[in-house]
Amino acid sequence: MSLRALGPVEAVPDGGSAGYEAAAGGFTGLFAIRRGADIRVYVNACPHIGASLDWVPGRFLSADGQHIVCAIHGAEFSIDTGACTSGPCFGDRLESVMVQIRDGIIFVPADAGL
Repeated sequence: MSLRALGPVEAVPDGGSAGYEAAAGGFTGLFAIRRGADIRVYVNACPHIGASLDWVPGRFLSADGQHIVCAIHGAEFSIDTGACTSGPCFGDRLESVMVQIRDGIIFVPADAGL
């Protein structure tokens, strides 16, 4: 499987998030959330209407940092599973992306978000 590097783990603040542009030829970017050594990566698209989730570039979390929030309609998603816990897409989930960490760099499949 071909991988692409998103960047260093340290570029994602602990307890925060970071956004990444779509891969070449892709339409949808990705975002990462970090909690200590745990990194979760999701496709940056709300399952309700497909719009980007971030309020401003790179900001995907609720004020208390406990949920992913869609900027369009306020739907909330579990950080751990990507499941929508409230809002018009209740029961749907974000598309999760496999993550590998190598030498402090976040890698994802090259076709993630295409």
